[in-house]
Amino acid sequence: MYLLWLRVAAVLYTAGAIAVFPAVLYSQERWRKWCVHLAGMAFFFHFVSVVEMLAQAHRLMPVGEREIESLLGFAVAGIFFLVWWLYDGISLGIFALPATFFLVFIPALGPNRHRFPSQSVYNVWLVAHIVALLLAYAALFFSLVASMLYLVQERRIKSKIKPGKTSKWGSFDWLAPLDTLERVALATLEFGFPCMTVGLILGSVLVQETSVGASYFVNPNILAAYVMWAIYVTLLFVRHSRGLRGRRAAYISGAALIVMMAVWCVNFFSQVQRFGPK
Repeated sequence: MYLLWLRVAAVLYTAGAIAVFPAVLYSQERWRKWCVHLAGMAFFFHFVSVVEMLAQAHRLMPVGEREIESLLGFAVAGIFFLVWWLYDGISLGIFALPATFFLVFIPALGPNRHRFPSQSVYNVWLVAHIVALLLAYAALFFSLVASMLYLVQERRIKSKIKPGKTSKWGSFDWLAPLDTLERVALATLEFGFPCMTVGLILGSVLVQETSVGASYFVNPNILAAYVMWAIYVTLLFVRHSRGLRGRRAAYISGAALIVMMAVWCVNFFSQVQRFGPK
């Protein structure tokens, strides 16, 4: 039965992780309440699952990658609730709840190696994984371009081009207004985040049929992908919580996106991410 409770917890962690973003980024009180209630129920069912799992195995320590992942997720969720209870720090949930979900998701599939029912189902998941990540990387690219164009347009405006006089900035007359470029950069950034999240979730399942299997969290390339996701969350959090606009937002976004693109290049040439023969 512990697997059933763990699956219930995974579903509730998913809902809590979704609710925490509007709660933290947009200060929505209704979403804040939903986040705490859903994550609280998830934590309770996770606790029941952990106790039953260890009692069923007649031991007090976890054995195997998936048991360790489940307990690690339980610890992360526990720290989040402790901080929330002591300091009302729900902002930590924007990192803790998605991390808990990722740690719980694979153990919730079962103790054995996950198998797709057919090759066609596997191919559908693979295509969806690739499409989701391509959309995320395309959105990142457009956000980076918009941020760079923002800096160019700002520099052009500050040069104070006078009518009738030529300037090196004259060839950039086609650039959109600063406000438009900033909104495009932020909108594409927000669009790419759910795409990247879905891509990572699908990839976490697909990789179970490779030689990496349940130990995927210790693979450097897999870890790099999650680090890239964490940078993405941090970037969104900083831009919204600090209210960054203008040049500072463009510089920070540009630097973070360049780092993420570099990580993507490493993963693109990785043999692990190609999902080779089963």
